[in-house]
This record gives sequence, structure tokens and C-alpha cells, in this order.
Amino acid sequence: MQSDKHISKSFDQDLDEAIRLFLVMGDHAASQVAKAIHALIDKDDTLAQEVIEMDFDINRQEVELDEHILLLVAKRQPAAGDLRLVMSISKGVVDLERIGDEAVKIAKMANKLAAQGKSAYGYAEVQHLSNQVRLMLHNALEAFSQSNAEQAFEVMRNDDVVNEEYQSAMRALMTYIMEDARHVSKVINIVWVLRALERIGDHAQNIAELVINYISGQDVRHSDYALVEKAVQEANDRMAARHDGAMSENMSTTDAGLPDTD
Repeated sequence: MQSDKHISKSFDQDLDEAIRLFLVMGDHAASQVAKAIHALIDKDDTLAQEVIEMDFDINRQEVELDEHILLLVAKRQPAAGDLRLVMSISKGVVDLERIGDEAVKIAKMANKLAAQGKSAYGYAEVQHLSNQVRLMLHNALEAFSQSNAEQAFEVMRNDDVVNEEYQSAMRALMTYIMEDARHVSKVINIVWVLRALERIGDHAQNIAELVINYISGQDVRHSDYALVEKAVQEANDRMAARHDGAMSENMSTTDAGLPDTD
């Protein structure tokens, strides 16, 4: 995570801790999704229960991070870019908690399908969509960690791909039902899994939008890609300016330490 250093070291420490807590929570949410899918595919009741119990940790992390952000704002009163970053973390926490909730839904469906015994239709579609969604989430968190607006924009574009894959999978499942109505109940459970995955993709997109917002200062929610591209360019310009400013400051500090040769 790259950000301007504040004159207060304690502020920087508090902000760095908020970023760390957010990324830890993100890793846990991503792990929860991965385990939920494995529990479904492998018909693993034990792993599904582990995913459900993990939600307590996700909820605890949400509360901890909310409290940390509240104290940070109250004590430090951040402004401008610092405030945007803090608010982005605060909003992103909500998306991570909801990703955890969707993982729990998948785990509960895994338990249902395991109890039904025979493999359900739609597992291939679930596996394919989950790969796309998990990659989106990984890239969104990485974009946040690296302050990478380009990568965040790529996540936003990938949401269109996920939506297309979701619609394609739904059509395939409807075909299964028409071929054999006896599988309706199993297929409906898979439909709910696919819906949960599609929502996880939406939350990953939200996190990507927050990345672009806190770097560029532009709110890109509900914007067309032309406006997002402008915001990404603004973000890149700001990051370049920060880098140049840091380089100049380092050079000035180095020059100040050199002996006078006149």
C-alpha cells in the first residue's frame, strides 16, 4: 500500500494498522470462499462446517476494524487523500463481511447436497464460475494492497465476464431441468450457489471501485468505462507525482548531508 506519509508518525502507524487489518480480513474471506467451494465439490461436511464457523472470525474482524477506524478518525481527523483511504477501508469492510456471508450460504448448500448423496448437476459450472470469481477477489485485494488503479479497473471489466458466465451456467441448469425434472431440487441448490458466487464477484468489483476512488478522488460507481478510464489516468498521474516528490525529497536529504567541497 502506497500513501503519503503524514507528519505524525502515530497517524501513519494507525493507518498502516487499518490497512493491515483490512488485508488480513480479505485473506480470510477469500479463504472462506475457497474452502466453501472445495466442501461443495468434495462433499465434505467437515470442511463445510469449518467455513460456517469461520464466519465468527470474519464478524469479529469487522467489529475490530470498525472500532479502529472510528478511533483513527476521532483522534487524527484525517483530511483529503488520507480520509478517502480511511473511508474506502470502512466501506470495503462491509463487502468483505458480505463475501463471508455468501461463503456460508455455499457451505450450507454443500451440506444439503452432500446429504442428497448422488452428485448434482452443475458442479462443472460452479467450478468454472468460482475460479473466475476467486481471481477477481484476489486481484481486487492485491490492487488495494499495491494502490494499483489499472489492476482495479481490470477487476471491474472482469465482472462483465463473470456475469456472462453466470448467465451461461443458469441456461445450462435450466436445460438439465427440462431433460429430467427429477433433478429439480438438486439443481435449485446449485442455482443458489451460482447466485452466491455472482454476488461475491459484485463485492470484489466494489472493492476495486474503492481503490480507484481513494487514489484518483473520483467516485466511479455506476460510471461507464470511458469515465473510469479517465479516473484511472488521474490515479496514475497522482501516483507518479507522489513518486517524483518522494524522489526529490530523498535527493534533497542526501545532498544536505554531503560536505561542502568549495
